[in-house]
Amino acid sequence: MYKDVLNLMKDKKVFILVSDGSGLRNFLFTKFKAEGENSNYNLQYWNDTRFSLSDRFNCNEVSIATYKQNWQTLLFCRVRKRIELNVLTKKFKDNVYQLYKFPLSYRSINDFIKSTIINVFERLNSTEAGIKRIRKRIKTLERSTKKYAYCKQQLTTDKPDLVFCTNQRSTKMISAVLAAQDLGIPTVCFIHSWDNVPKAMNVIETDYYLVWSDLMKKELLHYYPYIDESKVFVTGTPQFVPHYDRTLIKSRASFFNEYNLDVNKKYVCYSGDDITTSPLDQYYLEDLTNAVRNLNNKGENIGIIYRKCPVDFTDRYDEVLKNNKDLIIKIDPIWEQVGDMWSEIIPTVEDFSLLANICYHTELVTNVCSSTVFDFVIHKKPCIYYNYEQPQLKKGIRDIGQNYKYVHFRSMPSDAAVIWCKDKSELETKVFEVLKGERSNVSVGTQWYHNVVGQLPENACATIWNALEHIILKTTI
Repeated sequence: MYKDVLNLMKDKKVFILVSDGSGLRNFLFTKFKAEGENSNYNLQYWNDTRFSLSDRFNCNEVSIATYKQNWQTLLFCRVRKRIELNVLTKKFKDNVYQLYKFPLSYRSINDFIKSTIINVFERLNSTEAGIKRIRKRIKTLERSTKKYAYCKQQLTTDKPDLVFCTNQRSTKMISAVLAAQDLGIPTVCFIHSWDNVPKAMNVIETDYYLVWSDLMKKELLHYYPYIDESKVFVTGTPQFVPHYDRTLIKSRASFFNEYNLDVNKKYVCYSGDDITTSPLDQYYLEDLTNAVRNLNNKGENIGIIYRKCPVDFTDRYDEVLKNNKDLIIKIDPIWEQVGDMWSEIIPTVEDFSLLANICYHTELVTNVCSSTVFDFVIHKKPCIYYNYEQPQLKKGIRDIGQNYKYVHFRSMPSDAAVIWCKDKSELETKVFEVLKGERSNVSVGTQWYHNVVGQLPENACATIWNALEHIILKTTI
């Protein structure tokens, strides 16, 4: 029987649909590719990015031609998000869902027209029936595009047995998934991030879904009751798998020499945020710098490693970095930029090793609500979350305190899952206590990590392939 299954699965063609650097990071640069090839799958990366893959990464590639996105689809996807959030607000009597809305722009005539249209459709469709209407409209719009016809022709020519979409939030992949479904090809989607489900970001609708954990499965069924529970598989995420590869970790002497670090110092990592999440992020780095400088003046020997957010293009940290060269070592993520959009930044295999070594060789991480808490807790390193306002906060600037009200932070087992810094005056003491081993969140933080990521995160790549195999068998036999 097992031999029959192996023969049936041999050379099954799987299209891995990627649209951004995060999809490549998870499903090309991790063990995922090797796991599939070792199981004799015929992997084809259905490439909807601006990156050329086949030459650089030794993979089979089917490129999707570049098409300008249908402006109506983009508009109605925004409508869909806003009306879903309105419905959730009423359904669960919880105003937190309104925090997920981005403000509409009225700066130009074009912006004014689009925002007015969005407002009108939002008012007219903020019901369950309205959501269905807008979902149907989006699909109708995408089926009328040249990209849909192009993707349908590709699928007709290549005849994959499965299309695996690497995230659920990319509007430009809607037409490709629809083309597959209209041809009767099974489609599967991976829920990309720990915070995506409550934010009404399920743009891609597929036959099956892969989620990180039981928690995420429960959320998906909670927010999208039309999804059949049997079509949702708990698999973990490849995002954290490289941390379990001990061969990536360099010796302290080697790593410190490579990045001009002082082997006599203890280092604190400051993990930067994107400008939307933390618009005043540079001032938290400045606060950490002042706290470390005070501790050093009292006899400590501490340095700071600043790792920026890979999709942050701003120069807002420059002044703090320039004024504190004696304390801060800047170690940028090893990502490549080919455009100005977050989706046009490509990670590299080398960055897996870099991040793992920063986690391993620093004493703790500090940031504003970042999921790097999980990267560091894998290496048994504590995390301090900033949760106080900066004096530079004014009307029109987003308060970072809003972030901690989001639904995904309700997954914390308790407040002890991170070390909270709720006042600038507390920072110096809390950093000192962590360095002296007197304060840590690692125990509860590890519980939180497993709540969100699942119980066997190191096996995620194999678990995903097990799920895909189950789906192919189910739809083939």
